[in-house]
Amino acid sequence: MKLKSPSLKSLNWGPDALRKLAMPLAAIALGSGGSLVWANANANAPNAPSEADLAVTAALKERLPRTQVSRVNCQVVDGVCEVTAGSQLFYVDRTARYLLIGRVYDMQTRQDLTAVRLLEVNPDLLVGGAAGSRQEAQEVETPRRGVNAPTASGAPRMMSLAALPEAGGIVWGASSGPTVTVFSDFRCGYCRALSGVLETMNVRVIERPISVLGSRDLANQVFCARDRRKAVKAAYAGAPITDTRACDTSPLDANERFAREQGLAGTPVIVRSDGAVIEGFRPREVLEQWLKGARS
Repeated sequence: MKLKSPSLKSLNWGPDALRKLAMPLAAIALGSGGSLVWANANANAPNAPSEADLAVTAALKERLPRTQVSRVNCQVVDGVCEVTAGSQLFYVDRTARYLLIGRVYDMQTRQDLTAVRLLEVNPDLLVGGAAGSRQEAQEVETPRRGVNAPTASGAPRMMSLAALPEAGGIVWGASSGPTVTVFSDFRCGYCRALSGVLETMNVRVIERPISVLGSRDLANQVFCARDRRKAVKAAYAGAPITDTRACDTSPLDANERFAREQGLAGTPVIVRSDGAVIEGFRPREVLEQWLKGARS
C-alpha cells in the first residue's frame, strides 16, 4: 500500500522486531472469537462513528470475523484508519484490504500518535504486573521502545555513569531528593509521560538527551536555552523554545556516544544513584518502590 499522507512515518523494523510482532499479528488475524461491537455505538453520541468508520467496521467484520474490534477511527490520518482490538492497535486503509503494523508519527507536532493511543487503551501494558502481561508487553512494546530482550527478561542491569561529563546533564526537580538520571528523547511519548510523573515526585532529575527519533536539533535548543527547566517542559509539550542561543553542544555528543556504547536503542532509560537501570516508562508507585532499593 502506498501511503499518501506526509504525516505518517513508517519505520523499518529488523527481523527481531518482526518476530516479536508475530504473536500480536496472529492474534489480530485469528481473532478472539468475539464480534465487532463498536459499530452499534449511538449515532448521537459525541464520539459517534463516522460513515467511513462504519464502512471499515463492516469490511473488517467480513475480513476478520473472529476479531473483536472495539473502535475504528478514520480521522487520525487521511486515508488510514486506526483500529483498536482489545489491547492491540493496528491500521488499515479505508477499504480494509491492507493491514499495517507500525507507528503513526506526526512530524508537524512531533508526536508519536501510536504511543499516546496505546497508553490510553492499555496503560497496564507498560507495567506488566502478571507473567502474561509481561510477555504481551515485551511482544508489543519492545520493537517500539527499543528495550533489549536480555534486560527485559534477565537479571537487573547495572550501569556506571562515571565516564559521562557532568555538563551533559540537564538538572531539574527537587534539589534535596534522591537523584535519577534519565536518558531521553524529547519526541518520545513515553519520555514525556515519565517527565510528568517525575515532576510529581521528590526527586532530582539529571536528564541526558539522546537522539533516537531524530531530535538532535530540538535537544540542542533545549540544552542551549537560558532556562533549561522551562525549555524541557516546552520541548515535551511541542511548544517553541524562544530563549535559546548558540552554545557548545559537545556534551550531548558524549551522551549519544555513551548510549551507543551501552546499547541504549530506545528511551526512556532511568538510572538510579547506585547504577541500577530501568528501561521504559513506569508509573509513580513503581518508581517510588524502586528508588527505596538504592544501595547507599
